Amino acid sequence: MMLAARLDQDESLGDRVIKVDHAGEHGAICIYRAQHWLARWTAPAMRTELDEFLEHERGHRALFGAELERRGRRRCRSYHLCGIGGFVLGTLTGLAGAGAIAATTVAIERVVLRHMHQQIAMLDGRDAAAVATLRAIVAEEQEHHDRSVDQLGKSRAWSAVIAPIVSASTEAVIWLGMRL
Repeated sequence: MMLAARLDQDESLGDRVIKVDHAGEHGAICIYRAQHWLARWTAPAMRTELDEFLEHERGHRALFGAELERRGRRRCRSYHLCGIGGFVLGTLTGLAGAGAIAATTVAIERVVLRHMHQQIAMLDGRDAAAVATLRAIVAEEQEHHDRSVDQLGKSRAWSAVIAPIVSASTEAVIWLGMRL
């Protein structure tokens, strides 16, 4: 599926992708912050991993933010929506414990990685700075996915419940962000 975007007159596809991905990283930070806070009671063994993921996401948001600044662009209109949605999702899954936390990360990263690979393919040869920014982030997003798959182990009950909802929600937020 190719991404369609509503572009302002002087806004490129690369600008829009950077704006939406910046907002998405903000949402991820809010997810991990809420999960980390609640994991002290529901999944204490995951707190170190959540700290690492949170730091990665802060770095990703900073990279996208720096690229927006370099381009002279404001953040996406969906930025605060992503933050609120991320906090709600992180709170609900943090309350549910380790399996829900890991299943959420797997579901989100599966969608995010697919979109980032599509974005790289679409922008390759058209927007070198956007491609470089995306490529700088993909490996850590893949690491989040893979480590969370390992956390799930053989138990896939949470994935069956969470994956369809979280995947659809993530797709909807990306779709909306590309059009705001």
